[in-house]
Amino acid sequence: MKIVFVILLILGSLTWRNTALAQGPPITMDKAIMLGQGRTVLRNLTEIKSTAQGSYSRSAFMFHYLPTNNTLVALHLPFVSADLKDNSENQKLYLGDIQIKGKYQIYRKDQTGKTLRFALVTLQTLPTGKNFGVSDIDFVSSGNFTSYQGVVLGYEKLQYGIGVAFGYMFVPSANTDHLVYKVGFGLPLLKPDFPLRQINLYFEYAAHWEIQTKSYQILSTQSVQYAFGAATLEVGFRTPITQEVSDLRTYNHSLFLGGRIVL
Repeated sequence: MKIVFVILLILGSLTWRNTALAQGPPITMDKAIMLGQGRTVLRNLTEIKSTAQGSYSRSAFMFHYLPTNNTLVALHLPFVSADLKDNSENQKLYLGDIQIKGKYQIYRKDQTGKTLRFALVTLQTLPTGKNFGVSDIDFVSSGNFTSYQGVVLGYEKLQYGIGVAFGYMFVPSANTDHLVYKVGFGLPLLKPDFPLRQINLYFEYAAHWEIQTKSYQILSTQSVQYAFGAATLEVGFRTPITQEVSDLRTYNHSLFLGGRIVL
């Protein structure tokens, strides 16, 4: 399969008001730390995903705005292409499932060189995308409405960062409601400096467990992030640690390419 995407270079700032930490934002999971009132973040994250039924590419353009220091609203516009077995519409580009996101930070404790944050997250996925007829725990494009409600905890120091997320995905039109667990570790390789220039390693893990079918996947993602000024660039690779799903839903691996910038 040959798929070409134009990927915007749009990766985000690593500085927060009242803190000067070394880690950038995580790549495949949410974060509890917010940038400050009035900030806008433009981001792209492209995933090229291989499964038993074929390959997908999903390139999501994300627009995040912080109306206050502890609230965030966001719009995600994904574009999806697929190369599935016995599919005459392979490699066509479609609008995927549009997502609307909200986040509210309910706890914040800053100390010298470290910070602890806790936030509530809601993510509503609208059925604007094409249904490729493939049941996938980690949806690419389903054409179904889904509602995710969760919490995220973030702790960061100059030497490392830790993030934990837990939530429930409600899928009213299918038998695929599932619990989502995520944990991530960030490790900066360079000493903090100004203007910002940093290389971060990320180790992120996600578990999806379907309530009704008892199917599950545990996934591991290793990533490298380069931060400079108000922008970052990142690349990551995801593989399954273990999975208990039907043969048609078997997940092989994913490549992530992304970027973000803070305005």
